[in-house]
Amino acid sequence: MSLGLPEWPEVGYVVIATVKRVESYGAYVGLDEFGAKEGLLHISEISSRWVRNIRNHVRPGQKVVLQVLRTDPGKGQVDLSLRRVSKDEKRKKLEEWKKGRKAETLLTQVAHDLGKDLDELYNTELVKIYDKYDTLYEGLVAASKKGSEALTEVGINAELAEKLSETAKEKIVIKGVTIQGIIEMTSLNSEGVEDIKMAFIDAAGVAEEHDASINIQTMGAPKYRIELTADDYKKAELALDKTVTSIQDNWENIEGTFTYTRD
Repeated sequence: MSLGLPEWPEVGYVVIATVKRVESYGAYVGLDEFGAKEGLLHISEISSRWVRNIRNHVRPGQKVVLQVLRTDPGKGQVDLSLRRVSKDEKRKKLEEWKKGRKAETLLTQVAHDLGKDLDELYNTELVKIYDKYDTLYEGLVAASKKGSEALTEVGINAELAEKLSETAKEKIVIKGVTIQGIIEMTSLNSEGVEDIKMAFIDAAGVAEEHDASINIQTMGAPKYRIELTADDYKKAELALDKTVTSIQDNWENIEGTFTYTRD
């Protein structure tokens, strides 16, 4: 069973499963995240179209993303559906699952190095990561970027936080997305250069608040290129929007001009 998950999946939950055997009426699968508990994918839940030969859709050993329709822990039964999982849900689940496996591999290594039991470590310390980062993987990514402070601030003890940070920096490769725009700004104030400098310092703080890094380069006054780097396009777009808005708000009290163009 994966760290942080209940013993049995809830109705509506999207799961990763491995096909064990295929019968004429459906396929029996092992639920990878739930101790390989067995579930049934009935032939009527394989496709929205008529399934002539079930083996054209699923085969033993195949990894599949399924939705939980019913769960009966008393009988040890889980009914599943393939046709109710969208392409986007499948993509997101596979990405989430891969990240979860990566996180557990790193945490197992850390627990071994510290001579700790992984489950005990999770129940006493690692569970605290969810309060801020939602998943263990995102917590490790934060530790890779910001160091042990990203974990001590949620209550992880210093020794463990340092070890997790070291391991995350070594094993997790951060792939960022960079987007950019062009800002033109002028000031008629006698301290116009200082006004621009302070606006950019404030902008850096806004970018950091939105999990992005910022790079501002002069293209020859009054033109500046602003670049934002984040984990994905959605985060980068949000950070860029908030950052540019911050600069523009600062400029409302300045006698001068401000324009922004997305590059």
